[in-house]
Amino acid sequence: MPARADSLRARDRDRLVFRSQVALGAVGLAATTAAVVTAVGSVHRASRGTHQIVIAGQQFTYPAVNVAAGVLLALAGLGAVVLAIMVRGTWTQLRADRSLARGIPVLGPLPGHPGVAVIDDATPQAFCAGYLRPSVYISRGALELLSAAELEAVLSHEYRHGSTRDPLRFACGRLLTKALFFLPALRPLGERYEELAEQKADEAAVRASAGERGPLAAALLAFDAATPAGAAGISNERVDSLLGHPPGWRLPSALIAVSLAALCGLVVLVWRASAAAAAHATFNLPVLSSQPCMLVLALLPAAVVLGAHAFHRRSPRRASAVSGA
Repeated sequence: MPARADSLRARDRDRLVFRSQVALGAVGLAATTAAVVTAVGSVHRASRGTHQIVIAGQQFTYPAVNVAAGVLLALAGLGAVVLAIMVRGTWTQLRADRSLARGIPVLGPLPGHPGVAVIDDATPQAFCAGYLRPSVYISRGALELLSAAELEAVLSHEYRHGSTRDPLRFACGRLLTKALFFLPALRPLGERYEELAEQKADEAAVRASAGERGPLAAALLAFDAATPAGAAGISNERVDSLLGHPPGWRLPSALIAVSLAALCGLVVLVWRASAAAAAHATFNLPVLSSQPCMLVLALLPAAVVLGAHAFHRRSPRRASAVSGA
């Protein structure tokens, strides 16, 4: 019984890791969205501004915001950044997926494998791409290099990725990690799931080879030899797993606890601040009247997002300039 329980735990380990990552990310998105919605609901419109100031003979009004409302607006700024990264990242991922599908030089289906497309590339490679309807691609160079048994093992590996929609899962995990940057457990969970997904696909390839590990190992060595210098090759964990010695790994309990504490703190701050938040302002545009309004504060999260986006775009250029020098 203990051996069987250990086998079941090993079989479901990838599912546990993926579900932990998605659940943590869903709670994070819910909490940040709640911060934005609550901040918007705490703003009350006033027919006249509660505070007034005279500048160059002109009378202006400005919004009245207490400390709780200021905290709530700061949390709403964080939520706006998270949601903006999610929206932009989703759009970027969809465009990249569509661009990849259109840019692959497909020669036609592989004979005997209608679900596999052959691409015009001399480099030995095979991959699974596509989010909702993943497809398997194999290069002309791989077909020239691999034996029949090795080809069957490689295709079984990629079929496994397609059946579990791993390209979509990988994209979701990376997007959650990037958007919810303040939750430290998301990155190791995502990296671990990707490693486990590769090991599960290797197991499927071994089963398709009647339990023989040689065909898949030979194919991996051939692909690894064709990998350019400096590029990521086969991980040590994957090699150990293929040899029948999968390394032990546990959920990052400490990081998960820190992430949950951060989410609890965020929820408590939103709840406590919303109870005492008071923000009164007019909503007249400054260009149409002499009453600046809460719109200025409402635009602060957008300004933060635009600033972060500008910094993000400038960083790659600076890095490329340094490498070019």
